[in-house]
Amino acid sequence: MNPPITSRDNPLVKELKKLAQDNTAYRKQARFWVEGDHLVRAALTRGVVPELLLVSESFDALAHAQIAQAAIKTVAVSDKVFQEISGLASPATLGAVFALPAADLQASVNTVVLDRVQDAGNVGSILRSAAGFGFTQVLAIKGTAALWSPKVLRAGMGAHFGLRLLEGLDEADLAGLNLPWLVTSSHQGEFIHRQPLPNPCAWVMGHEGQGVSPGLMARATHFVRIAQPGGEESLNVAAAAAICLHASATHQTAS
Repeated sequence: MNPPITSRDNPLVKELKKLAQDNTAYRKQARFWVEGDHLVRAALTRGVVPELLLVSESFDALAHAQIAQAAIKTVAVSDKVFQEISGLASPATLGAVFALPAADLQASVNTVVLDRVQDAGNVGSILRSAAGFGFTQVLAIKGTAALWSPKVLRAGMGAHFGLRLLEGLDEADLAGLNLPWLVTSSHQGEFIHRQPLPNPCAWVMGHEGQGVSPGLMARATHFVRIAQPGGEESLNVAAAAAICLHASATHQTAS
């Protein structure tokens, strides 16, 4: 390995800083940045190999031998430069760059539709639930938080590497989705714990304030309600998604 890069003006450093801190830079570069041991290992577990591994001077190669040996290319930087790239209050000692995967919409697999879900933490949490409960495809309508942004990747905790993700879609792009559409509603439909759910299916999760759009609501084949004996008006969209996807994974019927 070459001596560590110590200049913040190095062209690679500038490029990686943008990738690590700009929520949409991955779209232009067709690659994305993840930081830390957990996310890199999650990728390797799924057979996804980084194009570039970036390590700081404090990186312990012996403790991370699997990661160090897997990358196509490894570059070292000083701790100060790594912190400059990371932008996090407590940077890790390693980060990695992966090629942005291409994906085509699959018509008949368990799917989550994100309708303008804007909070990165909510989106990442929903991706974790999708991966955990066997939903292999996530389709994001325009206005949804950037799926491969650093914040969503951190919140997803590695779920990205087990999912087919498509974003920037219009409602018309979902016409090829040949599945029952399920939408939660506070005023119509049976309680989710009292009914069998179709499998496979598509759950539509809506905007934090506005909910599911009228256009997508009109296409719903099933409406369900989540019992809230505590009397709250509504649930956070990520919490609602976890309940719905868990119910689908454990109370299924053929569609």
